[in-house]
Amino acid sequence: MMAQCLAFGGRALDQGEHNKKELFLRACRFEPTERVPVWIMRQAGRYLPEYQAVRARHSFLEICKTPELAAEVSLQPLRALGVDAAIVFSDILIVAEAMGMALDVPDSGPVLANPIRERADVQRLREFDPAKETRFVGDAIRLISREAGPEIPVIGFAAAPWTLACYIIEGQTRGDISTAKKMLHDEPEMIRDLLGRIARATIPYLESQIAAGAAAVQLFDTWAGELNREEYAAFALPAVQDVVDGLKDYEEPRILFTKGSGPLLDLLIQSGADVLSVDAMTDLAEARRKLGRRAALQGNVDPSVLLGPIDDIRRAAREAVEKTGSAGHILNLGHGILPATPLENARAFVEAGQKAPTAAKVSIGKAG
Repeated sequence: MMAQCLAFGGRALDQGEHNKKELFLRACRFEPTERVPVWIMRQAGRYLPEYQAVRARHSFLEICKTPELAAEVSLQPLRALGVDAAIVFSDILIVAEAMGMALDVPDSGPVLANPIRERADVQRLREFDPAKETRFVGDAIRLISREAGPEIPVIGFAAAPWTLACYIIEGQTRGDISTAKKMLHDEPEMIRDLLGRIARATIPYLESQIAAGAAAVQLFDTWAGELNREEYAAFALPAVQDVVDGLKDYEEPRILFTKGSGPLLDLLIQSGADVLSVDAMTDLAEARRKLGRRAALQGNVDPSVLLGPIDDIRRAAREAVEKTGSAGHILNLGHGILPATPLENARAFVEAGQKAPTAAKVSIGKAG
């Protein structure tokens, strides 16, 4: 089944370019690179005809929970775009389900049928064994790693505690977290309890992904920007620190993506993450100035740019690289790729980033 699945809908993986994994890891560690590595958040998704073909035959959760299918769609962007990393196809709510929430993913978006409303609900959440309840994620990473080969990095991921807490409280992903915000103010200790439970469950979940072969892991904090600085420092940041610190004995880089990150940069650096992935509202040059070499940067072209002319896409990719001097930078979008993005536009973004002059090249050119 796996051989047939991986042959579906795409060209063979490019073996001509050597060791994208080492390139990616050097960028994460702020070490010199010959160019910036490039990948795209949500790169395995609806904009890809190959993904649509798989999705027509299988439900979203079936793909997530069938390692062969998850591996297939995770590998599709490598074939179609030539990106420098694969990210395992999964969902941030898998952890919520493993903790005891009832998860369904209709076409209208994920739904948790029993959202948290009181302290007893929080106490019912359980710890889980990733080797059993979420083994399919690790198995998918193992398959991706085997098929892509040792020179392609595979990225694992989970939700940051605050973001997962929002979904657990709201019960859906429709953009309104007013119930979670009200609970934060009315029941702060209950929220801290919830965040702590999520953090403790997330650490072994990510450890299992690293054990399966993930070269790096990323925390997605989509709703961090809905908190003011005081709220973020008091609630979200300590839980992120717990997760990052829980992985400190691993050499695999820890990436923190935060939407609405600009005003929080000085707090985000306190997370201990090796890489801060920032949204399109954050100026990369200003972020580099503030952070120096304390963390690598990932991002942050506006996903809507990829809906426009090819020349604009190439310019945006080059300008993003220029703003960081290419050092300690992984080129990406500021959020997930939009489903309406033309394939050729996504490919133009990747190619432009991979061809963008690095600081080393510029320096050599001036010297020569």
